[in-house]
Amino acid sequence: MIRAGRRHLVRTLADLATGQGVRPHTYINAKHHLADGFPAPISSAGSRTRLYDARQVDAYLAGQPIPPLPTEDDDQDLLDRRECATALGISPRTWDKYKTTYPALTEHLATVGGVEHWPRSILHQYQAQRPVKATTTGRPTNTGDQVPRDQLLPRTAPLLDADPAISAAAVVEALGVHRDTAQDALTRLRAQRMADVMHTDATLTPEQAAATLGYPAGQVRRAAVRTQAILRARRMAPYLADVGQALHRAGWTATATVPEIHHPAIDVVVAVLALDGPQPPAPALVWDERHGWRTATSRRHPLTRGAVPPPSGDGVRYLADDTTPPPDALIAALSD
Repeated sequence: MIRAGRRHLVRTLADLATGQGVRPHTYINAKHHLADGFPAPISSAGSRTRLYDARQVDAYLAGQPIPPLPTEDDDQDLLDRRECATALGISPRTWDKYKTTYPALTEHLATVGGVEHWPRSILHQYQAQRPVKATTTGRPTNTGDQVPRDQLLPRTAPLLDADPAISAAAVVEALGVHRDTAQDALTRLRAQRMADVMHTDATLTPEQAAATLGYPAGQVRRAAVRTQAILRARRMAPYLADVGQALHRAGWTATATVPEIHHPAIDVVVAVLALDGPQPPAPALVWDERHGWRTATSRRHPLTRGAVPPPSGDGVRYLADDTTPPPDALIAALSD
């Protein structure tokens, strides 16, 4: 995120290249930004456009200690789409729908370095304008959940904010959903927030992060497992983004899309990318942290039930022995 008062310090890779008197393409190919000790991007993990803080980069180039960024949240912090989605407990794709639907989000859009951002204060305002209806008495017999799937996490999040120890039964009472639906929403939200705490302090265990947030130990066993999967997914985000760029350069995707992360099982990380360019070698690609890359026969439904990879054959092909082959090697395997 862009911390409050630091918007004027944001630099893209193209800006850094210009500042050093080289062309952006040359700068990126030379991987100056990947050198040991180079400041980490301030953009969210997996972002297509990497953004950097100018003061940190200037200090690095001068051989001086890199100054730390502010750590306290501020209403004027600017969050990108992934960070906004995380704050609301929804997917980035759902956020893309919300940002064009609600006037406040449209009016306060700020584009920095070519990347859309929103002030943290507007997220608080957005949540306040969508109050939770707490007059229901659970889910009526023989009826479906009363909350649309894409609104489940945004409506559950305020309940968890108000009571970190809230039970699934209380969510059922407030929202009129099935108990399993409520439990899954709480697990996903708690895991996401525990992962955020551990990202800030890598010395913490999931259980310690849960205690920091006020979550009872008996309610976070499944969330602790999912937290570890979320952290593994975040560590893989730069690699997956590089693969997305390579596939786009090969002409197999219409845009340089980052593979979308899924958790088909609570302790498994997979990523999916539809190949929507002209004459792709397969409808889609799936990356599974256990088995690596494979092709998929369906662009709309590339994953199988239970996170079990399908056998080889019938359009399914595993592309490397290594789970994280270099992007160029993956392109070569697909071209073979």
